[in-house]
Amino acid sequence: MVLEKLLLLQFIAHLCLDYFFQTDKLAQQKNTIGFKSSFLYWHALACFALAWLFSLQVDFAFAAAIIAFTHFLLDGFKRYLNNSSYFGRYAYFIDQAIHLIIIALVVVLFHKWRGINPAVEISINFKYLLIITGYLVCLKPANIFIKEVFKATDVQVSSDNEMPNAGKVIGVLERILTLTFIIVSQYSAVGFLIAAKSILRYGNNETLKTEYVLIGTMLSFGIAVIAGIVINLF
Repeated sequence: MVLEKLLLLQFIAHLCLDYFFQTDKLAQQKNTIGFKSSFLYWHALACFALAWLFSLQVDFAFAAAIIAFTHFLLDGFKRYLNNSSYFGRYAYFIDQAIHLIIIALVVVLFHKWRGINPAVEISINFKYLLIITGYLVCLKPANIFIKEVFKATDVQVSSDNEMPNAGKVIGVLERILTLTFIIVSQYSAVGFLIAAKSILRYGNNETLKTEYVLIGTMLSFGIAVIAGIVINLF
């Protein structure tokens, strides 16, 4: 296993932990009461287990413990960041950036001092791991990222005639399709998808709502396009 593969596996472990293995309600509980949340301790334990498991080697246990402990501290203190008058709106981005920086540092230092000698060598190559990561990012993580961008920029619009969570489902589907088209080099299909959504969603006179949808659409397609470009680079 090479360093890049271990880094990517740890990133996948982080995606699973913070986006797929916790509900929005439990995440909100952590963000609200910090160290008083009983779920936070289970979250930290799951962080250790996933980091160790995805490393595919026994020697990574101490590194996994460091990742889990720092994750525990960051999530515990995040309540104060959320309550900050200036940094509160950017708490999500600051928190995620620090998590990823710590993971990268721990993995690089582990590679330098211990080397990478997995107990189980997976045959899947780096590009296929990137593809898996790209699809994972295009699911729940992208929805949360877009929501936090709206929150950070104070972009809001009220609507009384839309189905609950319909926008999230549409966003996931369009990102998966876009990423798939880019991976197979069908760029014209991406343009057709954007045009089709424009016809369906922008044919109204609600200017604020149209601009809101346009921002969300550009962010959604942008995430999928960037993921596709990164995958194709390899």
